Amino acid sequence: MSAAAEIQLIAIAVAIACALPGVFLVLRQMAMMSDAISHTVLLGIVIAFLLIGSLDSPLLILGAASMGVFTVALVELLNRTQLVKQDAAIGLVFPALFSLAVILISRYARGVHLDVDAVLLGELAFAPFDRVTVLGIDVARGLATMGVILAVNIILITLFYKELKLATFDVGLAAALGFSPALIHYGLMAVVSVTVVGAFDAVGSILVVALVVTPAATAYLLTDKLKRMLVLAMTIGALSAISGYWLARVLDANIAGSIATMTGVIFGLVFLFAPDRGMLSLALRRLRQKWEFAQTALVIHLSNHEGKPSWEHERRVEHLSEHVHWEHDFAENVVQRAQQNGLISRRGNELSLTDAGRLRAQEALVA
Repeated sequence: MSAAAEIQLIAIAVAIACALPGVFLVLRQMAMMSDAISHTVLLGIVIAFLLIGSLDSPLLILGAASMGVFTVALVELLNRTQLVKQDAAIGLVFPALFSLAVILISRYARGVHLDVDAVLLGELAFAPFDRVTVLGIDVARGLATMGVILAVNIILITLFYKELKLATFDVGLAAALGFSPALIHYGLMAVVSVTVVGAFDAVGSILVVALVVTPAATAYLLTDKLKRMLVLAMTIGALSAISGYWLARVLDANIAGSIATMTGVIFGLVFLFAPDRGMLSLALRRLRQKWEFAQTALVIHLSNHEGKPSWEHERRVEHLSEHVHWEHDFAENVVQRAQQNGLISRRGNELSLTDAGRLRAQEALVA
């Protein structure tokens, strides 16, 4: 397998592994918790390294996961005091723990491959040079690690899908049915922590945050169904990984930064052009509602005067500017649209309601 193929496979594995728990973080309005965890797990890695003395021990992942859960517990402890809100609690906890990790690295781990720049940025281009043999097959260590983490994430979310869904959307009902929302919550945070530390060496924390949050947020703009959101988040993550890699090739730039950029580009496109929630769709919907409301106002106005002495005066187009306070061009536009929709008929400057127009007016008045 070529180095380029391995780099792309590692990026795809990281993207999908991060997107799966990211969906639940976004739905729980805890997206920035991933940023906190992605920084504070470094302290868990450093402490485990100082105790064990090896960067290859699987206990480093355990230390990182434990620190991720500790971060969540500390944030919630501060939040429960009601003295600070959750965003402020996150802003207090993760800089403190991350800075402590930086101090420990600079003081006790100089010369060890735990430098802060590598942790923050990562370099996927070097991932294929770190090899490991799995079942007799020589593969990049990052691909093996993220492959295992991805498989574990898929299995756990499949097994506990019902519990995660219930605890995400209705904590009270989950507790009433005998589930433990707290246990599910901390289990999810442990999964996020393990995923983050697994991706650290290859891609760095900046890309991890981008891949946890952005594909899930993008998928949320496209669907309300959880299963579809999970599939879309994984697809968007994989697409960002591949397109980001080739963008880095073209620009001769950092691969992790390019992938993070592509997650933002894809989100921006969906944000603008999503069928239901995109800004363009919302603008068109508001414009459509504006004309619908104006036509309804027109038929109500005509209905209120139909058959009355004022009818001959009120039915004239030029009178709309005077009575309904519409500008002439706007009034003409509303009249044309109402005609096209069969709500009114027009003879010169005189308007008359059709049966459909009377029905629209009655329905609007009843509503």
